[in-house]
Amino acid sequence: MKNVLFVCSQNRLRSPTAEQVFSKRQDIEVASAGTNHDADTPLTHELVAWADIIFVMEKAHRSKLQKKFKASLKKARLICLDIPDDYEFMDPVLVRLLEVRVQRYLG
Repeated sequence: MKNVLFVCSQNRLRSPTAEQVFSKRQDIEVASAGTNHDADTPLTHELVAWADIIFVMEKAHRSKLQKKFKASLKKARLICLDIPDDYEFMDPVLVRLLEVRVQRYLG
C-alpha cells in the first residue's frame, strides 16, 4: 500500500478535494496538507516522511517543500500537477483534472 500526500497552500480547496476523491481507493492511503503556516492542516516533517508520493498543485509548493522539508524528503517521489488555485472544493472540473493528472502515476 502506498502513502499519497496532496499539498496546496491552505489545504482548503485543491488538496482536500484530491484527498476526498482518492480516499475511495483501496490500494492507497491518502492525506492532504498545506504549505502555509495558517493552513487548515499544515505540512509537517512527519507527513512528508510518511509519504511515498507527494503531489503538489504548483511549482511554488514544490520549492517550499524542497527547502523546508529537505531532511524528510528521502523516499518520497515529488510530482507537480500544475493545477492553479482557480477552483472551489469538489468543483467537478477540478475533480476531473485531478483524476486525469494523477492517474498516470497511480494507475
